Amino acid sequence: MKLNNNKIAIEVSPHGAELLSLQYAGREYMWSGDAAFWNRHAPILFPAVGKPFENIIHIDGKAYTMKQHGFARDSKFEELDDGRMRMLWSADTYPYRCSLEARYRIIDNEVEVRWTVTNLDSRTMHFQIGAHPGFMLPDYDAAEAVHGYVRYLDRDGNPVGPVMVSSLEDGNRVGRTPVSFPECMPVTNDTFAHDALIFENGQVAEALLCDKQGRAVLSVSCPQAEAFGIWAPHKEGCPFVCLEPWCGICDAKGFRGDIADRTYSHCLAPDEHYEFTYIIKLL
Repeated sequence: MKLNNNKIAIEVSPHGAELLSLQYAGREYMWSGDAAFWNRHAPILFPAVGKPFENIIHIDGKAYTMKQHGFARDSKFEELDDGRMRMLWSADTYPYRCSLEARYRIIDNEVEVRWTVTNLDSRTMHFQIGAHPGFMLPDYDAAEAVHGYVRYLDRDGNPVGPVMVSSLEDGNRVGRTPVSFPECMPVTNDTFAHDALIFENGQVAEALLCDKQGRAVLSVSCPQAEAFGIWAPHKEGCPFVCLEPWCGICDAKGFRGDIADRTYSHCLAPDEHYEFTYIIKLL
């Protein structure tokens, strides 16, 4: 699916309803998906955000295998109309029958991404949902020590700091540490040496990607985000960074409780729906 106005052109794949390309004024902003670093672009995280402990979720006393970030990113979506795509799901790996609709809209210099979860089952369903878009670092030069900056804002548009950052071990949370970031946090080869930076408890509502002079080139905003992840693979020469608003989070190490008790788990009664919206703004 391709959409455009006189400023922005986007392309969305039926595989995972993933945003493949975002061009603004002739410049590509999305990560290319080069498998040497990361073979994705902007996957939908559903029905799990992050890694369930031991890749298992427990539902009504039964264990189900659930890989990191869930299955939506590897599922086929059917194209509808008006920038919409839809996935239907019913399988042994996730016992709730549901639908997930993705809608992409271009409004002036913004791309609005809206995902709607609908419970088609006869019982209450539980889930998490989140975004994982990767963006090219402006004018990347592997020889330079600093490749760009990221700024964090709260729901009132104020700089965030200090923030509580979750530590990870094998993809699961093992503790939280208060960290004071400069207003513009530099992105270097070692920023993600210990995996993603994860800000919990709705501390961050917007992340701005800045060039090496500290000028913002784009923002990702999601006031409903309960957590915000910033990540790139810790590989020499990595030219992109992911700005990830989440309504969900990876499990704490050792968690073996029911899906309803997972941190930032959401629920829907039969026929109810839940909307998750984030906006990419080109600056």
